[in-house]
Amino acid sequence: MKSLDALDNADLSGTILKSESPSCGMERVRVYRPSGIPGKDGMGIFAHTLTDRFPLLPTEEEGRLHDPGLRENFIERVFCYRRWRDMLAGGLTRGKLMAFHTAHKLLLLAHSPKHYAELGRLVANAKDLTPRALEARYGELFMAALKVKGTAKKHTNVMHHLLGYLKRDLDGRDKAELLAVIADYYRGLVPLVVPLTLLKHHLARVEVPYLRDQIYLNPHPKELMLHNHV
Repeated sequence: MKSLDALDNADLSGTILKSESPSCGMERVRVYRPSGIPGKDGMGIFAHTLTDRFPLLPTEEEGRLHDPGLRENFIERVFCYRRWRDMLAGGLTRGKLMAFHTAHKLLLLAHSPKHYAELGRLVANAKDLTPRALEARYGELFMAALKVKGTAKKHTNVMHHLLGYLKRDLDGRDKAELLAVIADYYRGLVPLVVPLTLLKHHLARVEVPYLRDQIYLNPHPKELMLHNHV
């Protein structure tokens, strides 16, 4: 398709397609069977070709973006894909990949510990692969991990991990407050932004470069307020 050929040089970070469109729908597209009876289990022609041509590119239907969780996941993937592409622009090296992987560690754990472990093994054995093979495999696993839905349990585990870096710098009162707010988030009483804001407040007083560079703490611009839903 000429339109897809034009996208090769567009340097996209994500695409939003029309729901249920015969050309752009990603699911529930009406398809007529040989019997003449339609079924709503198809995929639009353009959507199918687009996802085949750009398998890592974050793509979502506009109707699904009304769901706060799906919207946050899509935007997060857009920014992660952009960082991945920007990192590759200067050529992939093992050092650059290690830094990229380390910065995304907690974000990956909040989505898929299984994928994070597999990506870690891939980075550890990077010398066994050609740069092209390493780029293809890491990119595939990285974007697949981010498509896995983050849950309150996984976010809670990550925040407890972060809290471990603060235990020597917090008094009993501050630690108890943080644990209580994280517990409230886990129970669905407050949105993710509440414990994260408190964590970042305390982390700002502790000089830990590893934490300062963690994408998990700022995965997208705060103005989007994507962490403000329970």
